[in-house]
Amino acid sequence: MLNDLLLIQNDLLETYLKEVPTNLQQAFDDLHDAELSTANFSFYTSVSSVYSSKIEGEAIELDSFIKYKRDGIQFRADYTQKIDDLYHAYIFAQNHQLNESNIAEAHKLLSQHILDKNAHGVLRMQNMYVSTPDGRIEYVAALPGQVKEESLIILVKWIFLWKPRLNCWT
Repeated sequence: MLNDLLLIQNDLLETYLKEVPTNLQQAFDDLHDAELSTANFSFYTSVSSVYSSKIEGEAIELDSFIKYKRDGIQFRADYTQKIDDLYHAYIFAQNHQLNESNIAEAHKLLSQHILDKNAHGVLRMQNMYVSTPDGRIEYVAALPGQVKEESLIILVKWIFLWKPRLNCWT
């Protein structure tokens, strides 16, 4: 079964794993959040949320989001909501096992202010693409009929190939 998975070539994974430092687990164990972080605020999760949102076209500055999230400075809701949803989804993902139901829950969290409520945590059933400002299609996502299969392939590869070899996520 594992040889039939198509995410990456299995022979490339072996080469990659030989290059992974033997102290990788220790490196993960030694990670600490930034000094700007507090018990209720993660600087690095904020950075990830803001820049992931910027890739998707959101116009927010890291400085503004930190002031909002850490210091409680209020901005227009439409300026912070989507990034805040993504922040909560990232925190959820950091604290829960990778499985199908938790992926759906993370999707519910990150799509609060993007999708209609009936689409939260649900696999999409429409075609999805990214277009350039002049209307040309730049990227086409997996077809709706392939979304569940592609998602399961990633999950199975994680459980059976990557996770046992990189015990950082046990």
